[in-house]
Amino acid sequence: MTRLHVATLAALGLLVCAGVVAQGTPKRSGFESMSPSLQAMQRDDVQNPGMLWVADGEALWRVAPGSGRSCADCHGDLPRAMAGVAARYPGWDATARRPVNLAQRINACRSRHQGAAAWANESKELLSLEAAVAHASRGAVLAPSPVPELAAARAEGERLYRQRMGQLHLACVQCHDELPGRRLGGTPIPQGHVNGYPIYRLEWQGLGSLRRRIRNCQIGVRAEPFAHDAPEMIALELYLAQRSAGLAVETPAVRP
Repeated sequence: MTRLHVATLAALGLLVCAGVVAQGTPKRSGFESMSPSLQAMQRDDVQNPGMLWVADGEALWRVAPGSGRSCADCHGDLPRAMAGVAARYPGWDATARRPVNLAQRINACRSRHQGAAAWANESKELLSLEAAVAHASRGAVLAPSPVPELAAARAEGERLYRQRMGQLHLACVQCHDELPGRRLGGTPIPQGHVNGYPIYRLEWQGLGSLRRRIRNCQIGVRAEPFAHDAPEMIALELYLAQRSAGLAVETPAVRP
């Protein structure tokens, strides 16, 4: 982390003490705080660079690895086959008896039903297929799974969201609940909703998952980041999905 980043985050810590946004503020997608040019980029599928990953994912959907069965062989053609699915994730995996996010569900299908090896986290293949499946739900309202088996993990996710961490001793809630609309390093602080993932970030010059974004934030506050598949990561994803309920899926969103 550069000295500039440290100074900026330290300044953020001072801002937290200055006051909070009034209770009852309506949910706002990060899209609403972007410049008109970036909003136009996201709206136009020709300009939106995330659509390159969606196209690759749609091609992978029809590829038959290992056992000779493709995703399309079991589920049918995109986008109709997966419409609304991403809006319900993370979900409960009855076989593994644990919560899973969409990427983990894709990898579970590969290993259980296709006889293929799981893709690595943040690999082009996994991001592409996750983006294609999520894109099939674009416009659907986020409605996280209500199954009771997820309640404990979701509660743990809320605890982690409110827990201060790292050498800068900051929590997610301090930025995204208390300071949305202010600026950090010249960039507006969003409410931190997760309705656009996987997203294309100009900062990354590529597509990335929600896990990558969470890890970036943890590194930014000088905390040890959760592993991509750690129970803590999935718990936090569950809570963030619940917190974002009611917003429309935007995948692939574009962000600064």
